[in-house]
Amino acid sequence: QVQLVESGGGLVQAGGSLKLSCAASGRAFSSYAMGWFRQAPGKEREFVTTITRSATHTYYTDSVKGRFTISRDNAKNTVYLQMNSLKPEDTAVYYCAAKLDSGGGYYTRGTYDYWGQGTQVTVSS
Repeated sequence: QVQLVESGGGLVQAGGSLKLSCAASGRAFSSYAMGWFRQAPGKEREFVTTITRSATHTYYTDSVKGRFTISRDNAKNTVYLQMNSLKPEDTAVYYCAAKLDSGGGYYTRGTYDYWGQGTQVTVSS
């Protein structure tokens, strides 16, 4: 079992920055690819970014490329999401997710085994 707890959300003006953290409990954190998804009101939960278990590869949805950066510290069982140049359309609940890293399925919500409770990010215009 893996438990995930997100933190770092809040209210920020457009153009500002936030850094989200996701702390994982349980063993074998380094076996999991870690992802961030988000869900805006009235919309489906969507993929944002993923980092592979050894941080060799990262994947981003097009709308956040060049603005968001995912990283991880396997010694601290933590994954981070640095969000810069935030836009009002980034407003959503952001969820951390974990999947055993078998080399694929990173963009697909249904392949993730564990989810956090989510943290609200609100970007004002």
